[in-house]
Amino acid sequence: MKLLSQIQHGRTPAPRRTLVYGVHGVGKSTFGSMAEKPVFIQTEDGLGNIECERFPLAGQYADVVAALSELYTEQHEYRTVVVDSLDWLERLIWADVCKKRGIESIEDVGYGKGYVFALTNWREVLAGLDALRNDRGMGVILIAHAQIERFANPETDTYDRYSPRLHKQASAFVQEWADEVLFATYSIHTKATDEGFGRKRVQGIGTGERIIRTSERPAHVAKNRLSLPDEIPFDYRIYAAFLRGENPLASTESENDQPQA
Repeated sequence: MKLLSQIQHGRTPAPRRTLVYGVHGVGKSTFGSMAEKPVFIQTEDGLGNIECERFPLAGQYADVVAALSELYTEQHEYRTVVVDSLDWLERLIWADVCKKRGIESIEDVGYGKGYVFALTNWREVLAGLDALRNDRGMGVILIAHAQIERFANPETDTYDRYSPRLHKQASAFVQEWADEVLFATYSIHTKATDEGFGRKRVQGIGTGERIIRTSERPAHVAKNRLSLPDEIPFDYRIYAAFLRGENPLASTESENDQPQA
């Protein structure tokens, strides 16, 4: 069959591959628990206070692979797989690399090659998640903590930004794979107070409102392929509405556009 006869057109919606990372305690696991029929593959012990279905805590990398395999081969009604969290999964991956190579630390492999070897495990995990997505129709949510990293932008001076708390090679690999990379944080603004003698005191002010930043900015990495607003409330129901092609914020935006009396 000629390739020209196989050309496709139009949109082909598929379950999303979503990476959510954020500051401590912002509600990342709760976000995952609100997805459609989720099941957690837990690599850290932090789900005790969340009502969700989950595999036993993974103590080694093989436990994660086994969970992915059973979700693929066994009958079940789960619609979303949530990996919580990637940074603890990375520790299991490093331990697996060390075990296979008979070393104590991944740093024992010269020239940083230990982290390159670890990418083989990451490929295995993402291939398993892709199989669940493509063959079983499952959505994927990956959860990670945030770190502040130094970013050497070739167009500017070096500056700090938020990014997933992973080794830089693994982080880049997972971010490229994901459809959306969402940064979860609290809405804050700053207030500068003049203290005299040319001195100013800057305060951070916030109401506790939780938000998702969906587009990359100097302060954080992020991306989306859904033309999302740059900032949306940190609520899975709102995100899911956008996935369905709806705009749950449209009424709010219309009200804000109305002239004030």
